[in-house]
Amino acid sequence: MKANLPQQADMSDAANIVLNTIRRPVIMVGPDGFITFANADAEDFFRSSATMLARNTLSKLVPFGSPLLTLVDQVRERRAPVNEYRVDVSSPRLGIEKMVDLYVAPVPEFPGSVVVMFQERSMADKIDRQMTHRGAARSVTGLAAMLAHEIKNPLSGIRGAAQLLELSASDEDRALTRLITDETDRIVSLVDRMEVFSDERPIERYPVNIHVVLDHVKAIAKNGFARRIKILEEYDPSLPPVFANRDQLIQVFLNLVKNAAEAIGADPQGEIVLSTAFRPGIRVSVPGTQDRVSLPLEFCVHDNGPGVSEDILPILFDPFITTKPNGSGLGLALVAKIVGEHGGIIECDSTPRGTTFRILLPAWKEAAPGAGDEAEGDRK
Repeated sequence: MKANLPQQADMSDAANIVLNTIRRPVIMVGPDGFITFANADAEDFFRSSATMLARNTLSKLVPFGSPLLTLVDQVRERRAPVNEYRVDVSSPRLGIEKMVDLYVAPVPEFPGSVVVMFQERSMADKIDRQMTHRGAARSVTGLAAMLAHEIKNPLSGIRGAAQLLELSASDEDRALTRLITDETDRIVSLVDRMEVFSDERPIERYPVNIHVVLDHVKAIAKNGFARRIKILEEYDPSLPPVFANRDQLIQVFLNLVKNAAEAIGADPQGEIVLSTAFRPGIRVSVPGTQDRVSLPLEFCVHDNGPGVSEDILPILFDPFITTKPNGSGLGLALVAKIVGEHGGIIECDSTPRGTTFRILLPAWKEAAPGAGDEAEGDRK
């Protein structure tokens, strides 16, 4: 036993070093509610040293009635981790408009103790990202309808005039008329893509096996744009069906996988990872109400490309935002619109070592209204 003591001490020191390296506030709350550990970022977050924090209970550090206190009690009782999104912990000590995402987990080695990790969110971030950037996609709805009616008609006239001129034009001028024809066709195609945003019809949703969808997307990718890229699977085979539209999910993941392949480019070490997981603790608030909706199904598309620049990341899902030389900037806006109409959330985390798109969606429930008839069609 004595021979192991130095090793245990070394491991304890290593754990402290690792936790202090994590760029997120992390604390451990004991069974009596006192703070038994706080990393360096937690000291900054609570504006107090670890020694001072150890003299206080968590209830004295966060606002009265904070959801964090309820979460800690739930985790301690259920002995299972919980994620909570967009929790307001604003106070004179922590600052105004202080929004955080929380990860709370039990510590089996210390019965009754709970670890809490904070991820800060600004108020603007809360408003902009709440419920999947829906506003970004909807901002072009009126523009799409206007373009369809006001631009496509004159473009048709321009194309017709160019074709008439081509009949009597010289070989040199004929190249110009063909250029006019090609460019009008390209603009019409762009307008057609934008018309999707003006479609406000409710979507048909039913139980969908996400792994069937991802396998279909993978097959398309491996036989086309990602034939030279390794695509890995990290699936949870026990996942319940997702409450969604199969065709629209294929459109979403095909877009994300194509973006990942383009980000990797010709890198021979490039790889894409498709993952699925069940996160029972994830809940988000519904705008305009006090309700919080459970989004337990998490689907990720990760690539090891060069990542997204920091100036683009906050507006990545806005229409016409693109880093591709010939891109229209509508693909991710459409993805955000589809995910939003499913009642879900899409987020992007990016570093110079890779990018991860994470989608959170609701699971199918037998009692879901109006979904019984469609269920049979998805099983065929």
